[in-house]
Amino acid sequence: MSNPSLLILPGDGIGPEVMAEVRKIIDWYGAKRGLVFDVSEDLVGGAAYDAHGTPLHDDTMAKAQAVDAVLLGAVGGPKYDVLDFSVKPERGLLRLRKEMDLFSNLRPAQCFDALADFSSLKKDVVAGLDIMIVRELTSGVYFGEPRGIFKEGNERVGINTQRYTESEIARVARSAFDLAMKRGKKLCSMEKANVMESGILWRDVVTEVSREYPEVELSHMYADAGAMQLTRWPKQFDVIVTDNLFGDLLSDLAAMLTGSLGMLPSASLGAPMENGRPKALYEPVHGSAPDIAGQGKANPIACILSFAMALRYSFDQGPEAARLESAVEKVLADGVRTADLMGPDGGVPVSTTEMGDAILAALDASL
Repeated sequence: MSNPSLLILPGDGIGPEVMAEVRKIIDWYGAKRGLVFDVSEDLVGGAAYDAHGTPLHDDTMAKAQAVDAVLLGAVGGPKYDVLDFSVKPERGLLRLRKEMDLFSNLRPAQCFDALADFSSLKKDVVAGLDIMIVRELTSGVYFGEPRGIFKEGNERVGINTQRYTESEIARVARSAFDLAMKRGKKLCSMEKANVMESGILWRDVVTEVSREYPEVELSHMYADAGAMQLTRWPKQFDVIVTDNLFGDLLSDLAAMLTGSLGMLPSASLGAPMENGRPKALYEPVHGSAPDIAGQGKANPIACILSFAMALRYSFDQGPEAARLESAVEKVLADGVRTADLMGPDGGVPVSTTEMGDAILAALDASL
């Protein structure tokens, strides 16, 4: 049996630095746990534009379609702001999502106890928080037609169309229900069925799909009320499923409940391939942070936790994913901090490499 395959796309800014720490952890799993990956590496974003004049070469796209999972660092930077929209670095990421048909975006919001004071909410509200937002990623208002800026009489009109089919809603709903079955068997669906026809259809289809999952407790909530409840008492939720626009907003809100956007991973999943694994792209939520690139200040934890998500969702290695997550938690509990996690008490932050080394040491201690 061949080894599982992984395509690494470090990208721009701090992407190569944080990905270098992930490569060390991938090597550790091969050496210490017998979990060997066939790893290839290529360019995306500005790095691909510099080399090929396009943010994603066709050959790279073909590799992404062929492997078991893709792990991406970050794309973008100010040097590319002058480029035409069609070749901006972000278009490479969007092409990956669209052509791989990665319709289910998993955005966890987990607050490690050691970082609970970083949240703007009270510690007892966020300590121990562990929720998952499932955002539909390839349809909705960001893709619907008609769209554009048009002239009507003497003024311009901007138009975007919210559009969903039953099948698009059903497949992301099943993704969320499957996830709920592996967690707390509780799912909240969020939309605006009170004012939007697409919301009415969303609620109807999610309810229909729920009959396939009688063990999961389903609730519905208007998305604006959901935002309020996320800031009031987020631990009432386990898995939330919602559309592209509301998912964009709610997942960023949930991310900041944890106190550090730079700590959070994400997964974008598609339909199962011939081997039964879903097509998948894993990436940290943070951006390319060009202001600190090349300085050893970047926090690699979000990218490392993205690899943990790959272990769990693409490679059926839940216990090994938990091992890596526990190693991260131990390092944070021991007070190891990169610059972005330094509190008001001061201290000397560790470098990107030192944080990676600390997590490797915690992995060794777990054996």
